[in-house]
Amino acid sequence: MTEQPHNPLHGITLEAILTTLVERHGWEALAQRINIRCFTNDPSIKSSLTFLRKTPWARQKVEAWYLYDLRRERPRSGGA
Repeated sequence: MTEQPHNPLHGITLEAILTTLVERHGWEALAQRINIRCFTNDPSIKSSLTFLRKTPWARQKVEAWYLYDLRRERPRSGGA
């Protein structure tokens, strides 16, 4: 396996990403932000993972939102 020191998603599973977003925002917010059926109709982690693994554009949107959340949550480090 290749080292990916600059990839912020390296070592994080899609399931962990999705679970984190659901815990932080809920299914309704996911459905509003990324309008796909697996988030709007009887959503579950399992069905969403199945869809996201087969649909690169949807997975990219979920991963992008996760990264955005990470950046927002980290306190900015800076010297004064």
